[in-house]
Amino acid sequence: MSGELWRESALGLAALIRSGQVSSREVVDAHLARIEAVNPHLNAVVRVLTDQARAEADAADRAQRDGATLGPLHGVPFTVKENIDLAGTATTNGVRALADAIAPLDAPVVERMRAAGAIPIGRTNLPDFGLRVHTDSDLHGLTRNPWNPHVTTGGSSGGEASAIASGMSPMGLGNDLGGSLRNPAHCCGISSIKPTTGVVPSATVIPPVDKAVSFQIMAVEGVLGRRIADVRAGLTAVAGVHHRDPLSLPVNLTDIPTDRPLRIAVLPEPAGGSTDAGIAAAIRTVGDVLAGLGHQVTEAAPPSYARSIELWTLVLGGDLRTLRPLLDLVMGEGGRRFLDLTDGIFPPIDLAEWSTFHTERFAVAREWAEFFTGYDALISPVWAQPAFAHGADIVDAAGAVATLETMRPILPANLLGLPAAVTPAGLSAGMPVGVQIIGDRFHDLACLSIAEIIEQQLGILTPIDPVTT
Repeated sequence: MSGELWRESALGLAALIRSGQVSSREVVDAHLARIEAVNPHLNAVVRVLTDQARAEADAADRAQRDGATLGPLHGVPFTVKENIDLAGTATTNGVRALADAIAPLDAPVVERMRAAGAIPIGRTNLPDFGLRVHTDSDLHGLTRNPWNPHVTTGGSSGGEASAIASGMSPMGLGNDLGGSLRNPAHCCGISSIKPTTGVVPSATVIPPVDKAVSFQIMAVEGVLGRRIADVRAGLTAVAGVHHRDPLSLPVNLTDIPTDRPLRIAVLPEPAGGSTDAGIAAAIRTVGDVLAGLGHQVTEAAPPSYARSIELWTLVLGGDLRTLRPLLDLVMGEGGRRFLDLTDGIFPPIDLAEWSTFHTERFAVAREWAEFFTGYDALISPVWAQPAFAHGADIVDAAGAVATLETMRPILPANLLGLPAAVTPAGLSAGMPVGVQIIGDRFHDLACLSIAEIIEQQLGILTPIDPVTT
């Protein structure tokens, strides 16, 4: 059975290890073999932790034999995006300048995954500082999509998504300022959760240690996996207040109501640009499936939907301009070009405008909160278009603008700090289509439960063997 262990879910592996049917060492070795087989083509895992993972697996097996108390992910391997601290390895952020920036201790999310029994097996690629939605880093190069080697994995957690979709890892850790957990889930056909801001702690020891305001408001840590149950287990493991993150919260998360049908708003063609017909059809199919189960489904959009997209660019733009001199020193050519081409979309703002935008952000958040008194969730595309060709985002200004238009459905959740889960809704023109489930603040579990209903009805798409031509 060990040769097929890479196909199993994270929780399925944990159950096999707990029962003694397989060892953690067998599970780790199966995933190391899978990395050796497919990563040379995909370039998703940029550092393999072979010796460390095997040693930790052997320790996990001793604990199992000794009858120790085992965590929910005991002995299960996972991967870590290379902008999250993993003790003893470099937090490179995908740039050459940080190639030797060795973290002396784990980030809170890694610490908590270890506490749940999981074993880090590799580090995964991202674009320079995570500031593109195409995973091609100056340090490690291009990551390929296992569905089609000629199109993007999305980003910035594209290495994670490619690794998980191809069976190199059952689950992993990433983060999300502008869809970076959700974009690659859509492109690679897996699942993820962008938690409510503050639910999952974030901290680093690699400078800059302290986050700019827009990152404090809109960036989160999160989990990716092939199955929603694994994503839920990962979120449960990493959530909660942590002393290293002063913005982290000790919250009780809300799940779906069990005493009535769900009230679902469906938005197949979001405002602000065009939507691929196949993607819109997939989202309507999700609505039809939920309606067929007896839930109340209505095509509707929250107030100020288009304005929330614009405000994301305005809120982030001020910090990007402040950080730009530093970024120019350390980013590669592709990353700098994307910032150059989108310069007009992130216009210069003065202090008065910056203050006004944050006041308006509060007003939009208030309107969305009122919207969610009538709906349990908003279902929409993740991207309005399928995965684009490698480098299409930096060919010219039109390509850069088209990229931001494509990713517009993911931006409101970042601006407003809302939870958003993603799961596959099928295929369009041979490529995965992700469906996004956005909920009110702290309704993270409700988003996952609705995603799991969709998964149960429409199935899972991965793992797959990479397409190589």
